[in-house]
Amino acid sequence: MSPPTPTMDSSDSNEPTDTQIEDEMCLLDLEDADSLLEHVEELISMNFEDFPEDQIDDDAARYAAKMTKASITDGTRTGHLRIIRHYFTYHLRRNKKWDPKQVDEQTPRDIATFITQKCGPIQDGFEGRKYSTAVSTRAALTMWYRSIRPNESLTEWRLDPTTNTWRGLPTRSRHVSQFMVGLEKTKAKSGEVAYLLAWLMLLRIDEIVKLRFENVDKIPGERRYIDVGLNTRKQNQTGLLHSWRLHANDDDPKVCPVRAFILLASLYGPEIRKSGPIFLHVSASGAVMQSQPLTASVLSRSLSRDLQRLGYASWALYGTHSFRRGGCQYRIKVKKWSADMVAAWGGWSQVEAVTMFRYFYSPNDNHEYMQDYDKNY
Repeated sequence: MSPPTPTMDSSDSNEPTDTQIEDEMCLLDLEDADSLLEHVEELISMNFEDFPEDQIDDDAARYAAKMTKASITDGTRTGHLRIIRHYFTYHLRRNKKWDPKQVDEQTPRDIATFITQKCGPIQDGFEGRKYSTAVSTRAALTMWYRSIRPNESLTEWRLDPTTNTWRGLPTRSRHVSQFMVGLEKTKAKSGEVAYLLAWLMLLRIDEIVKLRFENVDKIPGERRYIDVGLNTRKQNQTGLLHSWRLHANDDDPKVCPVRAFILLASLYGPEIRKSGPIFLHVSASGAVMQSQPLTASVLSRSLSRDLQRLGYASWALYGTHSFRRGGCQYRIKVKKWSADMVAAWGGWSQVEAVTMFRYFYSPNDNHEYMQDYDKNY
C-alpha cells in the first residue's frame, strides 16, 4: 500500500483530517515494526549498553530474573533477555503485584511507560536514550508476548466482545503505535527530510533549504507521488526551471519521499502556517519554530555532529554536498542510469553536466577491486 500524499495546502477542501494523518502514521509505524523484526538481533546489539547488567539486589530483580529464565527458551539471545528483565524489574519496583504475564487493556500503557523511562528527556527525569533503543525495546517485548501467548494473532490487537478479552500482541496496539510515532517526532529533525530530498533530487543543501510549502504540489486523491519544483537554481536565478515527480517507495520505506512528507506533516501539526520555508527548527521537546527556518550552515554543523556521534573517524571528509554526490553515484552505479539521464533528472545546466564527472568519482571512494574492472566490465 502506498501512503497518501501529505497536505501542504490548507486551502484545499480535500485536505486530510488530523485523524487520517494519524491513522496513516500508525500504519506506517506497524509496517516499519514488521520490517525491523527481520533484523532484530543486529538492532538490539547496537543498543545493548542501554540495558546494563542489572544487580540482583532486591525482590523485584530476583523475581524478574527467575520469571525470564523460566519463560524464555535457551535459544534466545542475551540482548532480548536483558531488555525483558529490565521491563519486569521496572514495573515490579513500581507495583509489587504487577504480573508480567497479565495481558489486558493496561498492557500497551505499561509498554509505553517503560519506553518513556528509557527514552524520555533527561531534564524530565528519564534516561534520554536514542529512538533506536525504543525500537529495540518494542521488538524484545514483542518476542516476550509472543512467547507467553503462542496461539494469538501476530498482526492485531483487539478486544474480543464475546469473551471480553484482548487478542493479539499489545506491541501492535494503537496506543503503542501512537506513542512511537510521537516519540520519533520529538527525536527527529526536519533536517533529516532535507537530507533525503537532497539525495533524491540531486540538489545542493543551499537549494534544499530554500524550498517552500508553495513548492510542494498536493494532488487531491493521488497516493503514488508528489510534485516538487524549485523557484531558482544556482546557475540561473530566474523562473521555475525544473520540477521533480517523487514516487512512493514501498520497497525501501526509509528513502520514501511520500513517507518523509507525511512525517513532516505529522511533526509540524495543523497549527503551522502552510507558507514560507518548509524546513524548520524543531526543538529537543518537539516544538516547531516557524520563525526559525533551517539554513545550510545549521545543517552542515548538525551533520558533522551526527557523524562524530556515530563514530566515523573520517567524518570531516563528508559534508552536506555528499548527499548530492551520493545520489548521483547511486543512480549511476546501482540503478544503472546513463549520465544524460542523471543530468536530465537533476535539471542540470550544460555547465553542470560537463563538470558532473566529479560526482561519479572521488579519491575517497572504495577502489579495492580496481584490478578486476576490465574482467568484470
